[in-house]
Amino acid sequence: MPFSYLSTQSAITTPGAQAALLEGLPLTVPALRNVVQGLMVHVFWAERYGLKLSPERQTEVQLRWVERQLARIVELDPRPLTEARPVERKLVGNCRDHSTLLASLLRHQGVPARARCGFGAYFEPGKFVDHWVCEYWSADQSRWIMVDAQLDALQRETLGIAFDPLDVPREAFIVGGQAWLMCRSGQADPDAFGIFDMKGLWFVRGDFIRDVASLNKVETLPWDGWGLVDARDEDLTPADLALLDQLAELTRGDVPDFATVRTLYESDERLRVPRTVNSYTGAGVTIVEMA
Repeated sequence: MPFSYLSTQSAITTPGAQAALLEGLPLTVPALRNVVQGLMVHVFWAERYGLKLSPERQTEVQLRWVERQLARIVELDPRPLTEARPVERKLVGNCRDHSTLLASLLRHQGVPARARCGFGAYFEPGKFVDHWVCEYWSADQSRWIMVDAQLDALQRETLGIAFDPLDVPREAFIVGGQAWLMCRSGQADPDAFGIFDMKGLWFVRGDFIRDVASLNKVETLPWDGWGLVDARDEDLTPADLALLDQLAELTRGDVPDFATVRTLYESDERLRVPRTVNSYTGAGVTIVEMA
């Protein structure tokens, strides 16, 4: 198991110059989840809390790096991170940001953690909606546990969530590789996977490869593209599909054979996040330096 690898920060999750802010935080996962929820509001849920976001505030979802997010958090409100902010002084983020921030807090304490990209089955009946969660290794239970750090009390009530967001069932959150296999085998309709008007096998493939990248500690934004993420369905070769099917089998659950996943990712430029990625924002395509 990759415990030592996943208990250290990635280039994305490192707090960097803001590391002192993470000292003295609580040591339990429920308490750290509460810290995340006290610091961040989801961009698509803001109005449910009575917050009308300006275009400038909405761009906070592009901050990408935890170090920059933490700097913005204390710029908005300089109090310790343990003090929940009023909604108007919370950082604007999304599911990926809730997940990577929780992973950062856990890794800072030496707990193996990773963000997972896939699809939530609990947002719309009959749909699998583009989503991210965080996994951490529970030494007490000897298993990876999924946490949806986004689901606060209001969201749980609104969505009718019946499970514990601190232990998300694997049938409720479908990781990218499992979604790929479900669609490829005919078990599920690819058009049931996506968000807004974006759906289909191409979308599943994007989340799947972002999940593989995240397992390898490159936690991209949900709209980043490169390699096989950007390939058109009609341009995929039999070799491409064979690689994806193999990788999906390896990553469809809690990834017991991580060494093979790591080797495949590092050795194949179709998978590996390059120095620059295409970031597809509402304003068009931006070339972003990842290093």
